[in-house]
Amino acid sequence: MEITEFVEMLRRDGLLLADAADKAGPDASVPSCPDWQVRDLLLHIGRVHRWATGYVTDGTDGRVRPPEAPDLDGTALVEWMREGHAALVAALAAAPADLACWTFLPAPSPLAFWARRQAHETAIHRIDAEAALGAGFSAIDPAFAADGIDELLTGFLGTDRGRARTTPDKELYIRTTDAPGAAGTGNAAWRVRLSDAPPRTERETATGDEDGAAGPATGSAPDCVLEGPAADLYAMLWNRLPWQSSAAVTVTLGDDGSFPRLWQELFAI
Repeated sequence: MEITEFVEMLRRDGLLLADAADKAGPDASVPSCPDWQVRDLLLHIGRVHRWATGYVTDGTDGRVRPPEAPDLDGTALVEWMREGHAALVAALAAAPADLACWTFLPAPSPLAFWARRQAHETAIHRIDAEAALGAGFSAIDPAFAADGIDELLTGFLGTDRGRARTTPDKELYIRTTDAPGAAGTGNAAWRVRLSDAPPRTERETATGDEDGAAGPATGSAPDCVLEGPAADLYAMLWNRLPWQSSAAVTVTLGDDGSFPRLWQELFAI
C-alpha cells in the first residue's frame, strides 16, 4: 500500500474511533481490552498519536516516552483525542519523503513506518471503541487488513522478545479469501512456525487448491488453519474477535485444539 493510502485509513479510522467512543461514553467497558473503559482507550490512543507526531515533526532519532495523560474526561477527553489525531494526520501528510527519525520495525522508510504503524494502531483501537458500543466493527478494506496481518506476523512476532515461544513446535497457516497475494495472483497467505526460538513467518500465495495447507515445507498438516475474509482474520489475529465467532472464517484445529488459547496467551498486543 502507498503512504497516502495509510494516511487516509488513519484519518477515517480515527474519526470512527472518536465517534464510537463519544456514543459509548467514558464509563463503557471495552470487551476486547478487559481492563479498560472507554476513557482508558481515549487516553491511550491520544497519547500514542501525539507521541508519533513528535517523531514525524521533530525527526527524533531515539526512543522517547509518550506524553503524560491529561486530567480530562467525557466530551473534553474525546475532543482532546480528536485534536491529537488530526495533528498526526496533518503531520504525516506534510512530511518529506526523506524523513529521518527513530522506528522500531523494518520498513521502506521512517515515513512509511509511521504511516503504516499508526494506521493499524488506530484501526485496531477503532474496533475496540466499536466493541464498547456492543456492535460489530465497521468495514475494513481487504488489502489494508491483509497488510495489518503481515505487520503483525512479519514485524511484531519476528522480534526476539522472549515471550513468543512454545514447546513442542506449532504451526499456523493463514489464507485470505479476498486479499491478493504479493504477486497479484492468488490470495495472501502466511505460514507461522512457533518453537523455542523466535517465530518464523513465510509469506505465501494461496490458490485455493491446498490440501490441508501442508505443503512440501512441512510434510504434515499445521496445528491450525485459518481461512476467510482478510478483515475477520485481521481482527482475530490481533485478538479483537474470538476465533470461533466469525461464521465467515473456517478454523481447522489439530488434535489438541489448543491453538486459539495459545495464541491469545503468547501474542496479546
